[in-house]
Order: sequence, then structure tokens, then C-alpha cells
Amino acid sequence: MLVRHCHERGITTLTLDSPHNRNALSARLVGELREALGRAGDDPDTRAVVLAHTGNTFCAGADLTEPTPTGPLELAGLLRAIVELPKPVVAAVRGHVRAGGLGLVGACDIAIAGQASTFAFTEALLGLAPAVISMPLLPRLDARAAGRYYLTGERFGAAEAARIGLVTAVGEDLEPVLAGLRRASPQGLAESKRLVTAEVLRAFDRDTGPLAELSARLFASDEAREGMTAFLEKRDPAWGR
Repeated sequence: MLVRHCHERGITTLTLDSPHNRNALSARLVGELREALGRAGDDPDTRAVVLAHTGNTFCAGADLTEPTPTGPLELAGLLRAIVELPKPVVAAVRGHVRAGGLGLVGACDIAIAGQASTFAFTEALLGLAPAVISMPLLPRLDARAAGRYYLTGERFGAAEAARIGLVTAVGEDLEPVLAGLRRASPQGLAESKRLVTAEVLRAFDRDTGPLAELSARLFASDEAREGMTAFLEKRDPAWGR
């Protein structure tokens, strides 16, 4: 299993456990995580879900070693499942996050990052673009910061991630957050979440088709193939300077 499950005092923790590829979004991991979210959503004993990870990377984005990386519609379905889940989802980020992994963070209702966590939108460096993950991210991110980090692929730290709206807080203990979620009623949580995710869901309704098509086109392009090959071979791509 690439997604481990445990339940304690109303909180279901789903742990990404694929350290061999830095918890990359392989087809198997995406499928297992979506199934686990569905079970948690249907479980009357689950008040909230924590999304955690093993290793020093929360999620490295698409698994570029797969012959066919996870399709954009499958990724969109996973991100929407997090946003639509009638229970809060809390990201416990204690490591690094890259590319599509930032979509997971953005889809969560609350995200707490460790002080040493780093983040980067690396898609443009590979001939790609953060297309599908923009749906949960752009409604929540500072627009100027999104412009900078989408375009440059620069790494930034947890404090900057909090400043631009990518994460909720840095270095905080999860327990006070979870205690608050345990005190809230299931109906209160579901309806409150519906209010704060309405704009994000409108983005999914409007943009899933066009952004999935854009992502598929970019992944199939010669430029992206060169970028991904160069990344795996640890060399500069043909356009590198």
C-alpha cells in the first residue's frame, strides 16, 4: 500500500508512503488516495482527515518515471475529491513539495508546514505549466506571487508559503487545530467548508476541461519530453543557459 490509514479520536490520518519516488503522484498512489478519501468521507466516526507523509518530501509531483504519467483528469478528480469532501482535510507538511504536490496542499482546507519545508512550481523548467493544480491554487494564492513562482520555478520556504496563502501556518502544533475540529459538529463542519470552498469549486466547474486538455498537450510535446528527459538524466535541457 502506498497510502496508509489510521484512525484516532475522530481523526483519520492518511499517510503517503511511497518514499522510493518521494511520494510522487503515480497512478497507483492517486488511485489509493482517492479511495481512502472516499472511505473517510463515508465514515461517520471521522470528523476530519489529516494528509501526512513519510520521508523528507510531502509530494514531488507527477511520477516522471512512469511510461504514462497520471492523466490530468485523474489528478483533477483527486484534487476535487479533497475539496468536495464533506469533512475538513488538513495537510501536515513536514518536508518538501514540488509541482503537482502543491496542488494537494492547495486543495486541503488547512495546511501546516514545518520550518524546513520548501516549495517550488517546477513545471515551466520542464516545458510544462501548473495547469490542473491552478484550480485549487489560484483562488487562494497572492496573484503577484503566483506570477513570480509559476514563471521562475524558484524554491521558497515555509514562511513565504504562508505569506502568499499556500499554507495556513508554519511550525504550529497540529493538536490545537484537531481539537477544534473535534469540537465542531459534522453538519457545522460540512456547511462551513462548503462556504470557503465555493470559489474553488467554481474554478473546477469552469476550467477542468480546458486545463486538462492543456496539460495533456504539454506533456505530449517535444519540448516537455526533452525537459523531463533532461531532469531524469540530471542535465540541462536543450534550451538551458
